[in-house]
Amino acid sequence: MIRSIHWALLAALALLTVAIFTISLLVGSANLPAAAALRALAGGGDAFARAIVYTIRLPRALAALGVGSLLSLAGVLLQALFRNPLADPYVLGVSGGAAVGALGALLLGLGLTAAHGWATAGGLAVGLVALLLGRDGGAPRLLLCGVVLASVCGALITVLLALADVTQVRGMVFWLAGDLSWAAHPGLDLAAAVVALAGALLGGRALNVLASGELRSATVGLGVGARLTVFIAAGVLTALAVISAGTVGFVGLVAPHLVRSAFRSSDHRIVAPAAVLAGGALVCAADIIGRTVMAPRELPVGAVTALIGAPLFLWLLRRQGSNRP
Repeated sequence: MIRSIHWALLAALALLTVAIFTISLLVGSANLPAAAALRALAGGGDAFARAIVYTIRLPRALAALGVGSLLSLAGVLLQALFRNPLADPYVLGVSGGAAVGALGALLLGLGLTAAHGWATAGGLAVGLVALLLGRDGGAPRLLLCGVVLASVCGALITVLLALADVTQVRGMVFWLAGDLSWAAHPGLDLAAAVVALAGALLGGRALNVLASGELRSATVGLGVGARLTVFIAAGVLTALAVISAGTVGFVGLVAPHLVRSAFRSSDHRIVAPAAVLAGGALVCAADIIGRTVMAPRELPVGAVTALIGAPLFLWLLRRQGSNRP
C-alpha cells in the first residue's frame, strides 16, 4: 500500500535531485565563479559564462540525470525479474556486453544508429547467457556467471582496443570508464527514462507479482512473455546508457537499494520512480565530484560510482549471506 509518507519522501527526493542538478550547473573545472554561472542561467552575464553553462554544463548535467535514471530503472527491472537485490546491469555483465557491441559497431564505422542496435544486442546476449547458465543455481551461481561473463567482455574490449586506431584509443578508454562528454543527445536519454518509467509505473503491480516468485506469476497469468518483456526492456535501457556514457557501474545496484531502505517498501509503484530520481541524482553528484575534486583534470564518472558502489555491493553480498539459515 502506498502511504502518504511515501509521497512525502518522493517529493523530498525530487527536491534533492533538482538541488544537485542545479549545483552541477554552477560548479565545474572551468574557472567560472558560481555567481557568474547563476547570472548566466538567468540570461545575463558575458558570452563566455553562457557558453560554459549552456553548451557544456547543461548537456552534461542532463546526460547525468538521463544515464543515472536509465541504469537505476534497469536495475529495478532486473532485480524484480531475478528476485535478487544484487542484480545489476554492471554486475551481470549486461553493461559489458553493450560496450562490446557499441565498440564493435564504432570500429566498423557503422554509425551511431547501428551502435545503438549492436549495444542492445550485446547487452541482451550477455544477459541471456547469464540467465541460462545461472538459472538452476540460485543467486550465487547467477552472480558468479555474471562476473565471469563481465570478465570475458573485458577481454573482448581489450582486443577491440588493440585493433583500434591509435588516435581513437584514448577517447575510447575514457569513454569505457564512464565519460558523460560523449553524450551527444542527453535529451534522448531523459525522454527514454520518462517513457520507461511510465511503463514501469503502469506495470508496477506486474513487477510486484514477478518479484514474488514464478509460482504466483504463473497463477495470475504472467508467464515467459512478461519476463522476456522485462528482460528486453532492461537490456535496451542499459544499452542507451552505455552508448551515452560508457560503462557507469553499480548505479543500478546502489539507487534501488537506497530507495528500498529509505522508503521501507518494495512496492515497485514507489521503488521505480524513486530509483529513477535517486539514480539521476547519484550520477549527477558523481559527475560533480569528478569535475571538481582534481580540477582542472576530470575523473571519469564511472570510476567515482564504482568507488561508491563496489564497497556497498560487498556489504550487501555479505549481508545476504549472513541472512541465510
